[in-house]
Amino acid sequence: MNKLLIVGTVAFDAIETPFGKTDKILGGAATYIGLSASFFKLQSAIVSVVGDDFPQEHLDLLKNKNIDISGIEVVKGGKTFFWSGRYHNDLNSRDTLETQLNVLADFNPIVPENFKDADVVMLGNLHPNIQIGVLDQMKQKPKLVVLDTMNFWMDCALEELKEVIKRVDVITINDEEARQLSGEYSLVKAAEVIQELGPKYVVIKKGEHGALLFHQNDVFFAPALPLKEVYDPTGAGDTFAGGFSGYITQSSNISFGNMKNAIIYGSNLASFCVEEFGTKRMQRLTREDVDARLQQFKMLTQFDIELSK
Repeated sequence: MNKLLIVGTVAFDAIETPFGKTDKILGGAATYIGLSASFFKLQSAIVSVVGDDFPQEHLDLLKNKNIDISGIEVVKGGKTFFWSGRYHNDLNSRDTLETQLNVLADFNPIVPENFKDADVVMLGNLHPNIQIGVLDQMKQKPKLVVLDTMNFWMDCALEELKEVIKRVDVITINDEEARQLSGEYSLVKAAEVIQELGPKYVVIKKGEHGALLFHQNDVFFAPALPLKEVYDPTGAGDTFAGGFSGYITQSSNISFGNMKNAIIYGSNLASFCVEEFGTKRMQRLTREDVDARLQQFKMLTQFDIELSK
């Protein structure tokens, strides 16, 4: 089976939305990516760091999803990365209440030896220097490197971020971040500018309004599935990235046409993530659930039309 290497945070989150709030629960970019990618036929591993306050049951959860956790460092006496946030009524904007880097502050990633030849590398949201450190450990250039980042790194580590961007094939960011990185308001122009920085493919996520895929002069749009209930958007972007990279890894087909399918798979899995707080929905998600909703996506987007002659 093909190999997917996932780099990102394994963390604690405390979340408040108009529909409720949680105490510390399982979170982190790599956690969501790993759970999402576990629905594909592949070998996956997570590179991350936690403190010894991180429950063994959470590590067992990842292991039981056939995720290699040998690259997750457990720091004795250390505390796990913690993020707390409150979402506004529209669920599209949020306030960060607290961020504790803890063991993440001194994280030096170590890629497991048997994943240094991974087919696909998914660089979850982390400091660009950590992402570069992972790429430098690969024995050979992966078939595809996917980068997820955010405006925080554009504000405080832009030059380092640009160094990572030069080395990736796909970048996934939201519309606000695309505008900030490119300096362009039009997302079409923004994608052109970002492609000039290095990536061949640009994925711009628009939350409840879907996602756009750009490659040279080609553009593809995938809608988000309209949902009756949305409780917590935390991790939706990471779940999308896990579905996208997982599908590409499984299919071993790196083309614009196949990436359209990957966008749909990513959107499909992200639609489950938001239905409950944290990773709860992803933990009990079944293959039957995924397939049934894929059919809904197909019905949402498929139509016949006759063009006038």
